Amino acid sequence: MQFFVGLHHPGDARKFDRAFISVNAIRKRKSGFAGNCEWIMDSGAFTEIATHGGYRHPPSVYAAEIKRWAGEGRLLAAVAQDYMCEQHMLAITGLTIDDHQRLTIERYDDLIACDTGGVLIIPVLQGYSPDDYVRHIEMYGDRLKPGMWVGVGSVCKRNGDPASIEDVLLAIHAVRPDLLLHGFGVKLTALQSAVVQDHLFTADSMAWSYAARMEGRNANSPVEAQRYSDRISRITPQLSFIEAFA
Repeated sequence: MQFFVGLHHPGDARKFDRAFISVNAIRKRKSGFAGNCEWIMDSGAFTEIATHGGYRHPPSVYAAEIKRWAGEGRLLAAVAQDYMCEQHMLAITGLTIDDHQRLTIERYDDLIACDTGGVLIIPVLQGYSPDDYVRHIEMYGDRLKPGMWVGVGSVCKRNGDPASIEDVLLAIHAVRPDLLLHGFGVKLTALQSAVVQDHLFTADSMAWSYAARMEGRNANSPVEAQRYSDRISRITPQLSFIEAFA
């Protein structure tokens, strides 16, 4: 599994091998920032839904940003504009899980129809129960090509319950073992699970920032981000949380 550290300040990306950067952090930027860093552009989904109740910008505007930065550093992919399915997100939009899954696919379809400068677009699987994710795979149909790099959404708030993340990943793997899965916001606690590490191709997290702020340190420091990234690289995966408490 490869880890992409989430960064508040894009200019810090050149200090890392891999980074995860929101389009919201670079919309107004005039100059380059990534150096030789491999990075993924995020759609800013959490902020958009939580703060604005939906996306302020249509897929065409997001596509223009992707194309604009296509040659910056080593932009590996951009994440589609998905809709999270946690209960508090549903409360904000007033919609259902099925609605959010449908909107996620519609946004993906609209985005890949745009010119993104050849940058790979990562579709996102959404849901809450394991069965929801399986149903979303069915809804995507043949859009999900063999061996495709696919995001797994609505798991970042479950880091305190790693077994629930395991359940989701195992359910996806049972029906599409070929997919290369990316875990959004999957932090140290969950990554200690061998099941989580084994079933994720990539993951990102900005948990380092929250931890630094809670402990009175600089929540924007790249030193804190590097320290966290180093800790993840040294993880020795433990038993599955499911197995450990069976």
